Formats: sequence, C-alpha cells, structure tokens
Amino acid sequence: MFVYIIRRLMQSVLVLFIMSLVVFVGVFAIGNPIDILINPQADQEEIARATRSLGLDLPLAEQYWVFLKQAAHGDLGNSFAFNVPAIQLILERMPATLELAASAMLIAIVLGIPLGLWAGLKPDSVAGKTIMTGSILGFSLPTFWVGLMLIMVFSVYLGWLPSSGRGPTTEVFGVAVSFLSWTGLAHLALPAANLALFKLSLIIRLTRAGTREALQQDYVKFARAKGLSDARVIFVHVLKNILIPIVTVIGLEFGSVIAFAVVTESVFAWPGMGKLLIDSINMLDRPVIVAYLCIIVMLFIFINLAVDLVYSLLDPRVRVGETGR
Repeated sequence: MFVYIIRRLMQSVLVLFIMSLVVFVGVFAIGNPIDILINPQADQEEIARATRSLGLDLPLAEQYWVFLKQAAHGDLGNSFAFNVPAIQLILERMPATLELAASAMLIAIVLGIPLGLWAGLKPDSVAGKTIMTGSILGFSLPTFWVGLMLIMVFSVYLGWLPSSGRGPTTEVFGVAVSFLSWTGLAHLALPAANLALFKLSLIIRLTRAGTREALQQDYVKFARAKGLSDARVIFVHVLKNILIPIVTVIGLEFGSVIAFAVVTESVFAWPGMGKLLIDSINMLDRPVIVAYLCIIVMLFIFINLAVDLVYSLLDPRVRVGETGR
C-alpha cells in the first residue's frame, strides 16, 4: 500500500504541472489585468510601471517559469488586486467552503440513503414513486433558480431564515466555523440545502438501484431462507454491499461540491472560495485564479486517494496495491 500511495503522489505532481500550465495559458489569453486594475485616466508611464511591478512585461514562458520556481517553495504568487499572497486569500475562505460542502453532503447522505432504501424496497408504493419523482426534480431544477426560490419562500415570505452571509463564527483549533451557534446554523441552512439537492437526488437513485439489484442476489435469498429478520437482511446484507459504490460516488461528489459551490456561494453571498474565484475572474486576478485551481486539484487528488483506501476497507477482496492503477 505504501508503494501505491507513493506512486499516486508522483502521478499527482504530473497532473498538477499539466493543469497549472493549461490554466496559466488560459488565464493569460483572457485579457490584460492592467486594463481593469489601473485607472483609465493613467498615462503610459504609469501603465508601464504597473505592468513591470506585476511581472506582466515578461514573455508568457518566462512568467510561467517564475511561477513554477515560486510554487516549488509554496508561493503561488501575490494577488494583483489585494497585494497579499494568493494562497493566503484562498485559505482564509476555505473553511467557509468546506463547512458548506460538508453540510450539503451530510444532508444528502442522511436523507439520501434511507430514502433510496425505502424506494428500493417498496418501488411500487406511493412513497417509493414520490421519492423517485422528487429525485428527478432534484436533477432537473437549476441550482441558481432553486436558491432564489428558497430565499423568496424562507427569507422573504416566511422570514424564518437569513438570505445571505455566513453569520457569527467560532474558532475551533484555529479554524473559524459557524455551525456552533443557532444564528450560524440559520445562515447555513439555505445554502447547504440548495447545494445538497443535486447530490441528494444522485444518492437516492444510486441507493435505490443498488437495493433493487442486491435483493435479487443469492446471498440475500439465502439469508432470508435461514430465517433472518428483514431488518438484519437489509442492514447487514443489503446495505453493507451497496455502500461500496455509494462511498465511491460520495467521495468523488464531495470534491465536486467543493469545486462547484460557486453558484450557491454567489446566490447566498457565502464568503467562500467560490465567491472569491468569481470576484477574481471579474478582476482578472491571475494568481488567485491559478492558485484556486491548483488547490482544488490537490483536494480532488487527496479525496480520490482517500476513497480508494476506504474502498479497500469496505471490500476485503480489493487491495489498492494490486489494482494496477
């Protein structure tokens, strides 16, 4: 397993290099940040001075080489707009995004697996059909529209929950979290529910399909023939086996929730990494954009590795060192 982890880490370095090159070239092609950062009334001398100070007067290849040398020492450059390390800006926003993503996945898991089991065990019941209809809506409705409807209903009409912001935070081991207070939970409720909707629908359908398939397997029929109770058959034999693909999907989807929380954070003005990315794109703040994507890729790599390890624990027949990946 140790050799497998080392090999995956070496592959990760190559992935990071290729991704950073593609993003660096792509961001370079978008436009010139000087056009946004400098006063339109500035003369050519001021523009040239600002261009030199940001290193934008160098050829693209040389700019990328400077970035690589700095990145090797953990420096992903300074923000053009805020003149502070880009990684510092991102790490300051990361706890908010991770809190939102973890809350959304918790909602999806806690509701999705039981509802999927129910729909799989009783597919022809009214409840089972209602659950599947709801999951189709969850896949179909645009995230931004659902967010706006949640704000309109629960914030504007009912006045139960705040429509934006994160609320008060409390530091836990140096990390600011908001879920430890009722006010913080109130601010978290709507964006977490909005972000969880698509993942909830996915887990419901995946659990239902796995349940329907597992019920036809010989080991389930044999367990029932032995006289085991329905609860034991479901929770020991069915659920244990369908958790293997579910855990894999949950791990991968958690990475996508972090990466694509941009819309939800923008709708609810949640001060996370996604909102920072949108603001940076609007200002063509290249170092922040590149640093954000590098960190997201590293998170995906770590999550994929963790999923593989958990997969091998759930299924003893799988040994990550022997997968050949």
